[in-house]
Amino acid sequence: MGVICQFSPNEGHPTLKDFIPVPDIYPAGRLDTDSEGLLLLTNDGQLQKKITDPKHKWPKTYWVQVEGIAEDAALQALANGIRLNDGLTLPAQVKQLTPPETLWERSPPIRIRAAIPTSWISITIREGRNRQVRRMTAAVGLPTLRLIRWSIGPYSLEGLTTGTWQDVKIDMGFNRAESTDS
Repeated sequence: MGVICQFSPNEGHPTLKDFIPVPDIYPAGRLDTDSEGLLLLTNDGQLQKKITDPKHKWPKTYWVQVEGIAEDAALQALANGIRLNDGLTLPAQVKQLTPPETLWERSPPIRIRAAIPTSWISITIREGRNRQVRRMTAAVGLPTLRLIRWSIGPYSLEGLTTGTWQDVKIDMGFNRAESTDS
């Protein structure tokens, strides 16, 4: 939270360089400063391009806490694609989630309104427009309170704890991956 997804200095915000002591790596994709979760880093420019280029359409799954109850009609609208000011989104995979029990504390905590319930959804998209998931949920009347990127392609937060990373050797065909914990 609050970190700019780049290694070059930025006035007013910490960057990845403040947290990751590994030289010559770059993010393959970004998270906005209000979002949390998985970020892939690489020293391979071709791999970075393949992960982020929309023509390869790597799926990205987000766990989203929204304000309000995620009714079937809203979930179906998200699944069909939402018309945003920059065009229609591609169809998404959407489902309700039970509130995750093992999440880390968020700082600052989300805003809580006693009279308005919250719910969780999982949404998988294959494009990466600016603040897309937030804009999609807002368009169906479910403002995003917390946004966690759970996975990118075959890689997820499963088994990782806050602030840790995993070295992964990737076959350029993206069919197999061998990993080692760090």
